[in-house]
Amino acid sequence: MTDTATTRTLAHPEPAEIRLEAVLHALSDPMRLSIVRDLAVTPDELACSYFVLPVTKSTTTHHFRVLREAGVIRQAYRGTAKMNGLRRAELEGLFPGLLDSVLTAAAAEEARRADTP
Repeated sequence: MTDTATTRTLAHPEPAEIRLEAVLHALSDPMRLSIVRDLAVTPDELACSYFVLPVTKSTTTHHFRVLREAGVIRQAYRGTAKMNGLRRAELEGLFPGLLDSVLTAAAAEEARRADTP
């Protein structure tokens, strides 16, 4: 029996390798920010198939890769599903308040746009 967890691993930056500019770049895209916002409201990991983005599958894959390589999310295979979790504690340790500030600002912008006719 083959252990797929060891044969299908994904590279993630160690906390010391995570850079502010990469995190900010990853969060600057509306699609990626949408993914992070969804992950931020659940303690569970979410499968890639959970996210319905108005882009192609290859573009969706690209967005997840950017988030993972920036150190914003952690991805792991569970069977055939690729599960995603927010690296909240690590990001908070590196950049205190950053993630919460970005999420608060994104929610405020969404509310502001909803109020605009």
